[in-house]
Amino acid sequence: MNILYHDKDIAAVIKPVGVDSEKDLPAILESELGGEFFTVHRIDKNVGGVIVFARNKSAAAVLSKIIQDGQMVKEYIAEIHGTPPDAGDWTDLLFKDSSKNKVFVVNRPRKGVKEARLEFTRLESGEKSIVKIRLHTGRSHQIRVQFSSRGFPLVGDHKYGSKDDQKDPRLFSSRISFTLKNKELSFEALPEWYCR
Repeated sequence: MNILYHDKDIAAVIKPVGVDSEKDLPAILESELGGEFFTVHRIDKNVGGVIVFARNKSAAAVLSKIIQDGQMVKEYIAEIHGTPPDAGDWTDLLFKDSSKNKVFVVNRPRKGVKEARLEFTRLESGEKSIVKIRLHTGRSHQIRVQFSSRGFPLVGDHKYGSKDDQKDPRLFSSRISFTLKNKELSFEALPEWYCR
């Protein structure tokens, strides 16, 4: 396990693809560092990258409030099919069909619909492009759905329209930053498939 940082309150690690961030990862951390680990945000099982855990209930409450107030900056790197605009700020209404574990963009508010917003900058373009994404909301499958709905499915994301041979979505949590106890913290990493 690649541990980026840990103290008595938090731990920042790079979650491997295929590891469940709510079930498997806390148990792995407990065996490596000892103590308890509390999940305050999650990353899809088939996505990797930087994730932060609380190490006690007090820190979990503080981090949850930071996230709820939109004070935790979360950035991702994604490889997508096609060439999107140079930059964008997208807001959509998303509906999750729990029976299919799939999310859809919908046109009007109704029960179970949530607003989702992200900003992005295109870093590389071509048949496949690389984008850096700043999440403003943390909806299930948000990045995958918002790009796919505009004709730019993520490479490897067969659930949302990719037809390539890549096994998992090319999506990676690349940076998390926030202020805790008057200390500015930032944790960063890049995926193996995008090393610049």
